[in-house]
Amino acid sequence: MMGKRVLFTKVLLLFILLLSGCTSDRDESIYSKTLKISTNSWIGYAPLYYAKAKGYLKPLNIELIVNVSLAEAADIYLIGNADIVSATQHEYKQIKKSIPDTVPFILLDRSNGGDMILSNRSLDTIKKAKKIDAYLEIDSINADMLQDFIRQYDLNISRFNFINKDQAQIASLAPEQKKAMLIVTYAPYDVKLRKAGFSLLSSTRNTHELVVIDALCTRKTLLQRDKTRLMALKKVIDRSIKEIEADKKGSYDLVSGYLGDINSQDYLDAFKGIKWINHPDKDLLKCIEPLGYNKEYILP
Repeated sequence: MMGKRVLFTKVLLLFILLLSGCTSDRDESIYSKTLKISTNSWIGYAPLYYAKAKGYLKPLNIELIVNVSLAEAADIYLIGNADIVSATQHEYKQIKKSIPDTVPFILLDRSNGGDMILSNRSLDTIKKAKKIDAYLEIDSINADMLQDFIRQYDLNISRFNFINKDQAQIASLAPEQKKAMLIVTYAPYDVKLRKAGFSLLSSTRNTHELVVIDALCTRKTLLQRDKTRLMALKKVIDRSIKEIEADKKGSYDLVSGYLGDINSQDYLDAFKGIKWINHPDKDLLKCIEPLGYNKEYILP
């Protein structure tokens, strides 16, 4: 009789273990496919880095691929190595040519000085220069920034020598005495350049007509198929922004590793160059609709 009870107990325990194992597997299988976000080093993407560091992305089975440039982040998405990409409207429009059903679905921030043009010359000197070496990521919002600058100051485009480099390469530049240099960059890469001796000429705080919006983009098919998880991602981003804003100093240790060689004060200063738009109002949605941001697909 005792042997039967022991056997019954063992069978019961085994059944419970199997049942709990099946339940665990079932829970994990909700997000069995890993979603990858292709992004790059930019202060406006800090909520993604923060969420990664805090472990908020793990239950959603979402990973980050952090690149050195906007163009590279877009390329990773284009070749199918990422499901989601962080992009400005420039990269979004380029991506849409190859993957037409790509749409922005989570708004992150608006650049308010975070994208900029630096130089080793004064504005007056640049206006008079016969030749200008312009360093930028040509396949990115950098190009729109430079075009806006050229229009604003009525500069002749034939005077420009356009040099395509990623931001990691650009950040290593030093002022050359014999050259008139323009550098199109963004936070946090500007920190090293300013310390090297380059000065601010223009930024998205005073651009002529350019509005720079950062958003997460994905295919409509993924948005429809995996909307529950993407809604959860939106909540994670909102939470991360709220926690960063509540303790920017405390977030430095979690986020700075994704932003290169940046000290805590430079990190805090970089936030002055953006405005969060993760809770867009009707006026903003109407304003950016001509840029291709259809409110139908933007998660609230």
